[in-house]
Amino acid sequence: MSGKVWLVGAGPGDPELLTLKAVRALHEAHIVMIDDLVNPAVLEHCPGARIVPVGKRGGCRSTPQEFIHRLMLRYARQGKCVVRLKGGDPCIFGRGGEEAEWLSARGVEVELVNGITAGLAGATNCGIPLTLRGISRGVTLITAHTQDDSSLNWQALAQSGTTLVVYMGVAKLGEIRDSLLASGMSANMPIAMIENASLPQQRECRSSLGDMQQDAQAFQLKSPAILVIGEVAASAQALPLAVSA
Repeated sequence: MSGKVWLVGAGPGDPELLTLKAVRALHEAHIVMIDDLVNPAVLEHCPGARIVPVGKRGGCRSTPQEFIHRLMLRYARQGKCVVRLKGGDPCIFGRGGEEAEWLSARGVEVELVNGITAGLAGATNCGIPLTLRGISRGVTLITAHTQDDSSLNWQALAQSGTTLVVYMGVAKLGEIRDSLLASGMSANMPIAMIENASLPQQRECRSSLGDMQQDAQAFQLKSPAILVIGEVAASAQALPLAVSA
């Protein structure tokens, strides 16, 4: 028998941000393999499915990626419809691309379903437009955590003229600050640090590049959190945006 694997983005946390296509996949699922950062409220769309936790979080004990690969393969070969449910978007720091490639190479049908990524939702909930005519001509999404500890091209990022959205950066605030300052970015560059994007407990701390580490410590910033670095983080403070919980 031949099953199917859906690699589904559950969005940043607010269950109302789940897409209709994600809901359809959950309705069809026999097995739902769920990440730690997925809001359990979305599971109301798959009441008959078996739920398998396969969490992966920085600094915590995580399910090995190879085990996740083989578990999806086993269920698919049993003829099951499998949903691999990920926080945010599966292809933005979610390993969706490598999982799709691995499964496809073994003859498994795979479909990717986009989700709203935390950087977008968190910024919007704080009234921050990641692009703004005359201020920011683009957005660059980066991760501060890499598997091989390789370094980013901070000089190129500092001079890009785009808003920088940094994922998984709470533990590396000092390194991010020092790298951008050394690359020529102003210490006065506005920063927004956003914790628990889109959830009722979302918190934000506005700061500057030079002060962000000490301000984050005073704020007791914790992961999951994203950083928005750019002039839009200051311009947004005056925007009259209404945000629903």
